[in-house]
Amino acid sequence: MSRCLELAAHGKGFVAPNPMVGAVIVSDGMIIGEGYHRCFGEAHAEVNAIASVKDEALLRRSTLYVNLEPCSHNGKTSPCAELIIRKRIPRVVIACSDPYPEVAGRGIEMLRNAGVEVTVGVMERDAMELNRFFMTAHRRHRPYIILKWAQSEDRFIDRCRKDVSEKPTKLSTPITRMMVHQLRSEVQAIMVGTNTAVMDDPSLMVRHWSGKSPVRVLIDRHLRVPHDYRLFDGRQLTLVFTSYDAKAGAKPGFQDQINVKYLKMDDACFQLKDLATLLYENDIHSLLVEGGARLHRSFFEENLWDEAIIETVSIQLGKGVKSATLPVSDEVQLVDRQFIYSDDSANGKPSMTERYINCNNLKNKTAYAKIL
Repeated sequence: MSRCLELAAHGKGFVAPNPMVGAVIVSDGMIIGEGYHRCFGEAHAEVNAIASVKDEALLRRSTLYVNLEPCSHNGKTSPCAELIIRKRIPRVVIACSDPYPEVAGRGIEMLRNAGVEVTVGVMERDAMELNRFFMTAHRRHRPYIILKWAQSEDRFIDRCRKDVSEKPTKLSTPITRMMVHQLRSEVQAIMVGTNTAVMDDPSLMVRHWSGKSPVRVLIDRHLRVPHDYRLFDGRQLTLVFTSYDAKAGAKPGFQDQINVKYLKMDDACFQLKDLATLLYENDIHSLLVEGGARLHRSFFEENLWDEAIIETVSIQLGKGVKSATLPVSDEVQLVDRQFIYSDDSANGKPSMTERYINCNNLKNKTAYAKIL
């Protein structure tokens, strides 16, 4: 099964809302075929694995290992479960079931009804980790939400500034900045709130890594962000959640924007969970929230988050914009800690990056635990 996960990970960084799947076929203790799902709309992992087998007679005494339940419906491709049955593969080992409504146990049922011996749950923890975006989206009908920020040792994310003419405090090093841009390339959408957009004029594009830039998401209830800011440069789609009716009374400069979509929310009951549902309905299965602190606090207050990545730099700011406070709970689990050394590290000390998981949102609360 570990080989299946390795094959599936070939698709890592591919941000379309389909899962990463790998398959391996074993006969008489030898791997006779393997494959992975290369691209949306193309052959699935099981199809590629079966096609790679040179002697099809071996399939009748083989075991197919796959990290996600074989599909049972006609979509872009024919059902994989039907192909497995047709090729008379007697045993299938599946890491985890597929939450997608068109599958959701039907592939397993189809195989068992045809007399195939099916085992489910082998290395389920690793399979869930690999496809956490896909799993969360289809089980909770919202994106997998990652909160990310950098802070000083005394937990400030910036000094106090008057306006955008004053540059933000640099906390990340070139190495940790590259890591953030790698993360940007791996998610479908990236979000900031009004204050962060007004003060920083961010582009939210992938610059320090190779990869596709995510959809930009801005919460701007009263359209305070100037229309000539980089979020509206048209280089990538920008979704603006606002309570202002842009169509009824468009502000000057907002009428002719390219690649900008306004989504109206009711100001009286503006909740992040409704926003998350709208993102899911727009096929966005992963969301990186980069700021600011007020927005992070709102996600914590609604318990609407799956992962928090916090970079702490070895400097003291003394005062400024206080970072959000990670909830103290048995449900919040530290799963990874890295010390990042760089020639540009503050005071010659490494930055520390910590990754936390909100176990309250997990089916198996120990699913992503790692030994530090």
